[in-house]
Amino acid sequence: MRSENGLRRALERGETVLGASSATFSPTVVETLGYLGLEFVWLDFEHAGPSPYDSTALEELTRAAEVADIELLVRLPAPEPPLVRKVLDAGVRTILLPRIETASELRRGVEAAYFSYDGDVGDRGVGIGRSGEWAGYDGSSVATEDDEVLVGTMIENERAVENVEEILSVPQLGFAFVGPADLAMSMSGGDPTAKNPEAVATAIDRTLEACLAADVPAGRIRNDPAEAQAAIDAGYRIVRIGGDVSSIRETLGARLADLGR
Repeated sequence: MRSENGLRRALERGETVLGASSATFSPTVVETLGYLGLEFVWLDFEHAGPSPYDSTALEELTRAAEVADIELLVRLPAPEPPLVRKVLDAGVRTILLPRIETASELRRGVEAAYFSYDGDVGDRGVGIGRSGEWAGYDGSSVATEDDEVLVGTMIENERAVENVEEILSVPQLGFAFVGPADLAMSMSGGDPTAKNPEAVATAIDRTLEACLAADVPAGRIRNDPAEAQAAIDAGYRIVRIGGDVSSIRETLGARLADLGR
């Protein structure tokens, strides 16, 4: 296995990282995105894909990522400690915890990712899996693992925005990612079709300002190149710029249109 989380190292150096999503959960696509020069592949296990408890599927994806020198950014379906441990033991090193509303909820998930946490023993627990190179854990591998894990949180509902400063103060939090669609839903007053773009924009701005003040890298989705550059200029450090299915649709759809089909 690779010994270094390139995504975490880049953020620690103050760099901006770019990535794309893979809705197909294909190791071939993961390799291809890595060869393009992207820094991460977003895998959304909250809404799609195989079971995140399926270590075999995760192992194949992590192998593909290593071949092409790209990191997996895995959004879990829930911030549950047993799931956090299971996914990390399979070899994933960057995870994103959804549905967070309070600092206490987040701390429980982050603590489960580390052997040492906030000056005390963490809640990772010793296991045997790909992250231990199939040889079990010893003192050196435990220390190395903690140095490579990166845990992020979604800021995707109104309560999370209200608590954003406390959420960002959780020890060993690696980044925060804005979820504008779910944020808009949470601010709709019970009507999913209601639109309140001004309030959503204000909430997003508050989240970014809080991230900048706390020195926590902020992320968001920006598929248009001009919008992506504007996000980078505003201070976002993690930007998802597209995905495999949307790219296929746009590229081949345009060609079919040009051919009159």
